[in-house]
Amino acid sequence: MLQYYPVLTVAGSDCSGGAGIQADIKTISSTGCYAMAAITAVTVQNTTGVSDVQGIDPSIVAGQLRMVFEDIPPLAVKTGMLYDKAVIDAVADAFEHYGAVNVVVDPVMVSTSGARLIADDAVEAMCRRLLPLSSIVTPNRAEAEALTGEKFPVSQLAALRKMGCHAVLLKGGDDSDNFSVDLLALDGSDELIELRADRVNTVNTHGTGCTLSSAIASFLALGFPMIDAVKAAKSYITRALIAGSGVTVGHGHGPVNHLFAPRKAKIVKV
Repeated sequence: MLQYYPVLTVAGSDCSGGAGIQADIKTISSTGCYAMAAITAVTVQNTTGVSDVQGIDPSIVAGQLRMVFEDIPPLAVKTGMLYDKAVIDAVADAFEHYGAVNVVVDPVMVSTSGARLIADDAVEAMCRRLLPLSSIVTPNRAEAEALTGEKFPVSQLAALRKMGCHAVLLKGGDDSDNFSVDLLALDGSDELIELRADRVNTVNTHGTGCTLSSAIASFLALGFPMIDAVKAAKSYITRALIAGSGVTVGHGHGPVNHLFAPRKAKIVKV
């Protein structure tokens, strides 16, 4: 029997297409995987900002997850915007019940334009319920500080490990004008591995975090070891930024070019 490499994204919808579920589906598909989606919230947004958010009923979120896991078990899962505590509990319950593997948690809290995307009661639930289920968590500097209360990467890593995190990718830990630097700690190690890429001079950065975490999930689904999956994902987002740097979409922070070099859908014999 032949099958695709299924990857599930659990996140909010971006009607302008640059972030959230829409960015995830483009990314997963571009890597050659089969994209599935459970929507947690609907945002009213475009490249200039977010004007409103409507969360999806947790029972509907749970139902989406049930239908996917029972029919097309994903080889990897990524989470993005989870909106509130009830949704996080529904997602964590499903992951525990179905034994989700290769779980990439992108703790989306604030949009590129600065809009808050998570309810106040959700942070504690994320730390307590979801982070321990993750294979890797991918906070940016602001998110890492919000989750841990710590300002420096070493302290942030220690705090995240106390919450039960395994691998940790601290995004933008030491940026400069020339390079974009992320810090990766693999499961079981306190070493912060520096991952460096050339900085791309562009305003088209809408959905970069969503894109990176989706790419990590995709490469994990394809069987890459964690360090190779993260490196491949960082290469993907850098190339997507370069490919989209000179294109104007909207009047604010435009999207990256997810489709700069799409791969054919990969098929495995089972």
